[in-house]
Amino acid sequence: MTTKLVIRFVTVVAAILSGIAAAPAAQAMARTVQPGADDLRAVIVAARPGDRLLLAPGIHHGPIILDRSITLLGQDGATIKGNGTGSTIRITAPKVTVRGLTITNSGHSLETMDAGIFIEKTGTGALVEDNRLSGNLFGVYLFGSTDAIVRGNRIVGRTDLRVNERGNGVSLWNAPGAQVIDNSISHGRDGIFVNTSKRNRFVGNTFRNVRIAVHYMYANNSEVSNNLSVGNHVGFALMYSRGLTVRGNISRNDRDHGILLNFTNSSTISQNWVDRGSGKCVFIYNSSKNDFNANRFEGCPIGVHFTAGSERNNIVANAFINNRTQVKYVGSRVLDWSRKGRGNYWSDNPTFDLDGNGIADATYRPNDLVDHVVWRHRRAKLLLNSPAMQILRFAQSRFPALLPGGVMDSAPLMTPPPEMPTWKRVRP
Repeated sequence: MTTKLVIRFVTVVAAILSGIAAAPAAQAMARTVQPGADDLRAVIVAARPGDRLLLAPGIHHGPIILDRSITLLGQDGATIKGNGTGSTIRITAPKVTVRGLTITNSGHSLETMDAGIFIEKTGTGALVEDNRLSGNLFGVYLFGSTDAIVRGNRIVGRTDLRVNERGNGVSLWNAPGAQVIDNSISHGRDGIFVNTSKRNRFVGNTFRNVRIAVHYMYANNSEVSNNLSVGNHVGFALMYSRGLTVRGNISRNDRDHGILLNFTNSSTISQNWVDRGSGKCVFIYNSSKNDFNANRFEGCPIGVHFTAGSERNNIVANAFINNRTQVKYVGSRVLDWSRKGRGNYWSDNPTFDLDGNGIADATYRPNDLVDHVVWRHRRAKLLLNSPAMQILRFAQSRFPALLPGGVMDSAPLMTPPPEMPTWKRVRP
């Protein structure tokens, strides 16, 4: 066989193989599905991978199973309504897209994790975008699926159930690489609940009327940034995790804690704003080697409650503003919250800066002996204005050696740190 014939033969074979490989793509179709006239479940069964199904306005009956890689789109007013049992949409195939739909009426069993959209382990790379989910137990449930994206959805939980009977807006179990971005979540149990996962991103979400905005457990090396929590029990509860980046979040008017760390280690908490909480701006429990910087903790009864074996945390360049008690630390160790000649800003620090270097001339101590007595013996609050307490304060002021162990700032700042953001992004 001559060289020209060999080249021609190879070219023909390559063309044939290319045509075979491209055949499924060429067969992909777009179809409009009418409510009532078309059975959505039958249309899905007949669909091929790559098909696009456009649902016309009206009610399309579920539940449905997306067991092939298709795109399900909704025109304005298109609704998929479940029958009150199980999940309204169940995704079992990879690379499925669900966009622009109203999804409602899932079952109400916590045991079977009934959801508006349930993504199984085989549903890798799913995209759930710009949908409206209401009247479901869980909004979106990622059960072992990797690299899923839940973006731009409006998720409203079951207001007819008690909080503990509701599902979460978005739940993740062992869902590495999942991203939950720019969603509005309200009236669920927790906004986003994560258990046993890694490499997740939760960015730009808004949470209202839930128990905990972001509830994080046994999940590592992830990002929680630029989220807004308003009027919830807890803003951001980060538990049993490490390697987290928690940046640029806002907790406003949350009842118990703005940020809670429990057994969370080696993480960065920066540029967050906790504003006017009813309890503690921050609660740090048994969490070590974390870096707190450029945060603003403002208007809470307690700025930071720091306790129970929390070691080697770097707490520098933060602003503590108008908290009734700036720091609560019940312990005998002395902790200096400054580093390399730079500490934090304290709104109640009555001191001077005679050399004009931006650092106060005296060490700041947020707590005294009276605080420690009251924390250990609650009934002592009845004696706060008694002669005995006044004598204790007087003695401490004359004999500095009586100062208890606890938090001190040897280089307090005269003004809030300049690297703190202005949070112009805050929504009403």
